[in-house]
Amino acid sequence: MIFLIPVAGALFYIITQVLTTRDVNTFQNEITSIVNPTKKIKDLEKKIEFTDTYANRMDLADSYFEIKAYQNAISNYEITLKDKSQNALYAHQQLVLCYFQMNDFDKVISHVKQIKDKPEFKGSKHQFCYGLALREKGDLEAAERELKAIDRPYSNYSERLELAKFYIENNRKEEGKSLLEDISNEAQHMTKPNRRLFRQTINEVEQILKTL
Repeated sequence: MIFLIPVAGALFYIITQVLTTRDVNTFQNEITSIVNPTKKIKDLEKKIEFTDTYANRMDLADSYFEIKAYQNAISNYEITLKDKSQNALYAHQQLVLCYFQMNDFDKVISHVKQIKDKPEFKGSKHQFCYGLALREKGDLEAAERELKAIDRPYSNYSERLELAKFYIENNRKEEGKSLLEDISNEAQHMTKPNRRLFRQTINEVEQILKTL
């Protein structure tokens, strides 16, 4: 209790003396968005009724994406593409992620075509989704090419796990095992926060290795 009073007092001072009214309102809005994301969406929908701008429409699409309402997110991202004065890269990137979650691999491939030549594409989660979409469509050679671009030591652990599975599923057991062993060895040098973050992936790697 002795320690709580100074902390509470300091927090009260920051809120009442240091933060401006605008800061407090922003803070309150962010807390409300976390606790009640549907309120944020309703507020954005009302905002669009008043002024349907590119920025407002993108905010609404992102909010739907955050709560995994992918179809609603898609509808709004698609609308933003009609504004040809804007850079469409981000909208296409988000549409790749949305359609991938919905298992619409044809649409994933279609939107990737719009961003594949961009420098942001290489090594990205969008390239990873593209690789898996190609695998689902049966284009294994192209799928491997895209998935291998994500194979970077000490990073992309879940993506590299999928690449290892890809090798194993396509009768390339030794390549898959080698990659799994790499991930397992790298895991030994992870910090505790990273081990917690990637626990599920590491556990799956170890389980698969036991079967090989």
